[in-house]
Amino acid sequence: MYESDLTKFMREFFAQHPEELASQKKGRAIWWDKDAKERTQPPEARKAPKSGGAEYTLKD
Repeated sequence: MYESDLTKFMREFFAQHPEELASQKKGRAIWWDKDAKERTQPPEARKAPKSGGAEYTLKD
């Protein structure tokens, strides 16, 4: 089965440096692993302007 050089390198690196996996998981938790209560609420949706019918006419 084919395995790229980068994949081989990463497997060997993490085998030799298991502390990096813990560091990687800790970093991921900072940005991604959050409860719904901890996440920032999305901004409110803005209302689209009402169409007046003349938006696409050219003015001279």
